[in-house]
Amino acid sequence: MLRVVIVGRPNVGKSTLFNRLTGTRRAIVGDEPGITRDRIHGAAEWRGRELEVTDTGGIIPDDLAQIPAAIFRQAQVAVDQADAIFFLVDGRTALAAPDYQLVRLLRRSGKPAALLINKIESAAQHTDLGPYAELGIQPQFAVSAEQGIGLDDALDWLIAQEPAARNAARNLGAAESTPGADHGAAAAAVNTKTMSAGEPSTTAGAEGERIPGIAIVGRPNAGKSTLLNRLLGEERAIVSEIAGTTRDTVDALVDRAGRRYRLLDTAGIRRKGKTRLMAEKLSVVMARQHLRRSELALVMIDAGEGVVALDATIAGYASESGRSVILVVNKWDVARARGQRRAEFERELRDKLKFLAYAPVVFISAAKGEGLGALWKAVDLALAARAKRVPTAELNRFFAALDLDRAPTPRGQRLKIYYLSQVTASPPTFVLFVDHLRPLHFGLRRYLENQLRRAFGFTAAPLIFRLKLSGAKPRR
Repeated sequence: MLRVVIVGRPNVGKSTLFNRLTGTRRAIVGDEPGITRDRIHGAAEWRGRELEVTDTGGIIPDDLAQIPAAIFRQAQVAVDQADAIFFLVDGRTALAAPDYQLVRLLRRSGKPAALLINKIESAAQHTDLGPYAELGIQPQFAVSAEQGIGLDDALDWLIAQEPAARNAARNLGAAESTPGADHGAAAAAVNTKTMSAGEPSTTAGAEGERIPGIAIVGRPNAGKSTLLNRLLGEERAIVSEIAGTTRDTVDALVDRAGRRYRLLDTAGIRRKGKTRLMAEKLSVVMARQHLRRSELALVMIDAGEGVVALDATIAGYASESGRSVILVVNKWDVARARGQRRAEFERELRDKLKFLAYAPVVFISAAKGEGLGALWKAVDLALAARAKRVPTAELNRFFAALDLDRAPTPRGQRLKIYYLSQVTASPPTFVLFVDHLRPLHFGLRRYLENQLRRAFGFTAAPLIFRLKLSGAKPRR
């Protein structure tokens, strides 16, 4: 797979180009400069060649502020990992000092680079491209990322770099196989890989392998990006104390103990009245979209601040979307140092999130790497439970042993259930065959859920019940 990275200063159209090449709306696009911060990966194809495209944040080399400096580091990593570079400039504005500084940085990388002059949508604009020759980057392509104009030639140039990329990969492999080479990364327990950004859900890997999506959600500064980086073993997402640092959803594949997972670090979800910038509003919308496309949600709770109303709102989003849920209490090292006791904290958490009584609670410190073994164990149990299917015959034996009279259902609302059948998994969904159709009373629903979980271990998974009118007798 040929890897290309898109770089440039803020607001030149990098995310628009990324979305155009990958055929997605994966990256947030807007007029506010500096919307993209983390590096984002996506898959594309051109003339039968598979491409991996990386979008980077707008780079201002001399800006030493915390977030711009972190964006610069992320972009450098992306350039180091790429086979070729698309250097994007804005064809509607004059060249600026950061453009010239970026040229010097790209030359030091030694990677083949093409200059893409963006926002060129008319013949008149094509005649005025002389100043861009000053940058000294060849070839140059006049393009419109928004309209898709001129990208064919740029992509043809890109795939022409493939032989050089293969030779570089062979040379690197030979160097790594020599005695004394650093094999630390190969020996690591967890290996990471960038992944396609098309549909951030359970996807098929090699030989039909199903890769589950795990969304990390929570309010700003709960430690979501720190957890992602810790699980991946690299600085994949920018971490800072500034709330709202993450805007796009950052995703990556992680290999652990022979199994692959897709991790998605989403933007911190705030109350609607607290999001002012367009980028923040869009990032919250996209966070909820990616949540719905995952199988499992890790709902991050900041132990240092305790359980607040917004935590319940975010957990509600995860529950309503049908995701399996694990409640991850982060920064437990801080709370423990203040004398907080685990049993008391969990009691408060359960009291405020009663609707998630089925969700396991895991205490961690993402910053220190504490509790990650327990978290991975909970993840595997949750994913296995979500995929569980119980045969109808086994369900009938279970149903025959139930005492439905124990369910706290008011008189006049009794529902005769003849039998039940599981129709789908992920999430586990059951059809109840009943004598008449009416909403399932909360008491009866809770009783059935508790008994099913006790009998079959549906850890972390919501259970869905549907009613179907039938006078039939139970199947054998």
